[in-house]
Amino acid sequence: MRRIWINGCALLALAMLAACTTNKEALLPHGQATMLDIWNQETGGGHSLRANERLLEARTALRRPLDEDDRAARTADAGNAPYTRTAATEIRRQFTRLPNPDLVMYVFPHLAGTDPVPVPGYTTVFPFYQRVQYALPGERTEDY
Repeated sequence: MRRIWINGCALLALAMLAACTTNKEALLPHGQATMLDIWNQETGGGHSLRANERLLEARTALRRPLDEDDRAARTADAGNAPYTRTAATEIRRQFTRLPNPDLVMYVFPHLAGTDPVPVPGYTTVFPFYQRVQYALPGERTEDY
């Protein structure tokens, strides 16, 4: 009984290995075209007016418009750099911190410890969330 089970497992493993083998040339055929040839074929060679219009449309779809903060910074700083992007501002802009309200809690006077020691009442403040929460890029962070 055990021998049949071992033979069955071996046959199954062999069949799985045979099914996974493939030929690289069949999977990724190589032609004589270079990357420049493929680019020119897909974009119309960059010589036709329609191809240039398609490229311009694709580029404008990728550009992001200025938001209110960008416009305010641009008008406020009319110096040498009206629009400066730094790593810190890009991270803050893409991953804004979600509000983490502070909770104020009053702890009433009590006895604490193995020897009951009186602890006077006090007020403490702690954040609602344990960790800082970040919004995903594009996620709305203002009130609805």
